[in-house]
Amino acid sequence: MRDIEARFQLERPGFTLDVDLRLPGRGVSALFGVSGSGKTTLLRCIAGLERAARGRLVVDGEVWQDGSRWRPTHQRPIGYVFQEASLFPHLSVQANLRYGLRRSPGASDTPLTQAIELLGIGHLLARRPAQLSGGERQRVAIARALAVSPRVLLMDEPLSALDLRRRQEVLPYLDRLHDELAMPLLYVSHAPDEVARLADHLVVLEQGRVQAQGPLRETLSRLDLPIRLGEDASAIVDARVTEIDAAWHLVRVDFDGGHLWARDPGLVLGQRVRVRVLARDVSLALAPGTSSIQNVLPGVVDAVGDDEHPGLALVRVRVGDALLLSRLTRRSAAALQVAPGQALWVQVKSVALLE
Repeated sequence: MRDIEARFQLERPGFTLDVDLRLPGRGVSALFGVSGSGKTTLLRCIAGLERAARGRLVVDGEVWQDGSRWRPTHQRPIGYVFQEASLFPHLSVQANLRYGLRRSPGASDTPLTQAIELLGIGHLLARRPAQLSGGERQRVAIARALAVSPRVLLMDEPLSALDLRRRQEVLPYLDRLHDELAMPLLYVSHAPDEVARLADHLVVLEQGRVQAQGPLRETLSRLDLPIRLGEDASAIVDARVTEIDAAWHLVRVDFDGGHLWARDPGLVLGQRVRVRVLARDVSLALAPGTSSIQNVLPGVVDAVGDDEHPGLALVRVRVGDALLLSRLTRRSAAALQVAPGQALWVQVKSVALLE
């Protein structure tokens, strides 16, 4: 599928949406920002649930909206997953899944069968929604959205209504969607950990306008964004498992720039992984020393920027082709004389492996 072109201007009392986007035709594009930044409004414009006075939407070369042309929601081949599962309580899971097919002339059972397998809900088909956990209900809602063979899947904070345990239950299934679906998935979130795990492309919104957009790794490591992530500031690295230390329950992952050791969650040799490194877990040194930190890498300072507190700084360091962020006090940065082009050592206390 070709890219999605989305341009919308929508006026509301006290709020204006004014965006111009070009989103990839495959993979997960995360719409990220604080509450009230316009994420859900933008998603509803794409779905046709909001009619922007001025807008243009082109999906895979096909115009859905432009000037006087307007394709209503029921004629847009989309799947929409809301924050709440919104299942019919009097119907079984099977009947809930088949409900949408009745509204889609020519739809076959094949996508539904595939969705049931993909979301792992085959054993739930005879149950009613009241007999499901929150995570199970949301997996059913996702399967229902996929059953109609959408060309675009829209997800509006699908994990926000779940507690931590249920979120962890659903996330592996979202990973499967990321890996196996050929369609574009637009994912609204204000949770940095979800974005880091799932997204390929990142759109940062603030007060109805796009502040940044682009591939996740490059955009997430920018230091000039108005949204300060503070404790959640991080960088993403693509790596591969090259060694498993069973005695210490550790795994080594290699990337272009070095390697990192992390706790082994049960990976296999050769497996590709996404690594999230929090800036607060990265320290800098002028020379390597003896410490408990085993991940020590040579790097070069790429840029220095502001953090959310005036006493803190974010330092972006290039390690091979990877970019890492370090969060440190400005006093420490001054003591090390941190400046772009400076060679130093990057000490990574811990990393998160996002399978």
